Amino acid sequence: MTKFEKLFSQLPDSVDCVLITSDINRRYFTDMKSSDGTLIAFRDKAYLIIDFRYIEKARATVTAAEVIEQKKLYSQLAELIHEHNAANAAIESQSLTVSRLHTLRSQLKDIEIIDTDVLSNAVNALRSVKDDYEIDCIKKAQAIAEKAFDGILGYIREGVTERQIALELNRLMFEYGAEDLSFETIALSGANTSMPHGVPSDKKVMTGEFVLLDFGAVYNGYHSDMTRTVCVGEPDDEMRRIYNIVLEAQTAALEAAHAGMMGHELDSVARGIISDEGFGNCFGHSLGHGVGLEIHERPNAAPNYKQTLNAGAVVTVEPGIYIAGRFGVRIEDFVILTENGCINLTKSAKNIISL
Repeated sequence: MTKFEKLFSQLPDSVDCVLITSDINRRYFTDMKSSDGTLIAFRDKAYLIIDFRYIEKARATVTAAEVIEQKKLYSQLAELIHEHNAANAAIESQSLTVSRLHTLRSQLKDIEIIDTDVLSNAVNALRSVKDDYEIDCIKKAQAIAEKAFDGILGYIREGVTERQIALELNRLMFEYGAEDLSFETIALSGANTSMPHGVPSDKKVMTGEFVLLDFGAVYNGYHSDMTRTVCVGEPDDEMRRIYNIVLEAQTAALEAAHAGMMGHELDSVARGIISDEGFGNCFGHSLGHGVGLEIHERPNAAPNYKQTLNAGAVVTVEPGIYIAGRFGVRIEDFVILTENGCINLTKSAKNIISL
């Protein structure tokens, strides 16, 4: 089945067509990156209406939809809707702006605009289960990030700044083939590691400090995500204890992870271990999230996520303990869920690395 066929199989029979305007979802269905364009899909055919800037590329690469050069968008949409005898169109309620919705309703007066979450939920469900091509891209993105991690270990030393570490890690990912960064690289040291999403500063690394690195590469639009916490010099006993608790929590979650469990159940495996050790209040974020064309997408492994994790989903497993003003530890892998367990896509070592 094509992606559009899979999409319509999840939509009510009453939905005649769909309008897809978000950059991410347009790329998902067409495999082409662009900053503009409108996909309109019916049960028997799909069309990509796109302007002159992208028309040559679209005609050469897009096979999932007929490519039409945009002239007068709403007139073109109305003509296609009339041609296919559609009475309604579902829109991406979770990404379409209110202004765009008003425009659609004013320009397409003869068609019902379905503004519920029915389309967005169906697309999210499709995207949450990765096919072989997507998995291959994610693996290549992760390989780039891990090669960069191996390289940055020889760069981190006393006296370099967090900002310098982040810039060098970014440079290495681009050198090794990243088309983009998954997000702004996090490189923190010492007391700053207690801030889960702190911003790299001009603070210099000192011997005896943890350095926390959270980073990822993008390959063909697909993201990777990993976190490692290393030490410059030898960690003290408390640092080593906290590190080992986080590692134990992550190991247990990785062993428990499988398709069919609910997101909150996976989260509770790691959270329970950290809480039993007395650090429950120091683990304030969820255990994990989906990764794909976006760095954060469904499904989630979170305390309030009561939905099932399906086979083929790619999710992070990233417990952490953060002691304000002192230090923090996070260890993050990401995995493909299977019926019998999970496949860990992260190969980098997780023992305490002393530099």
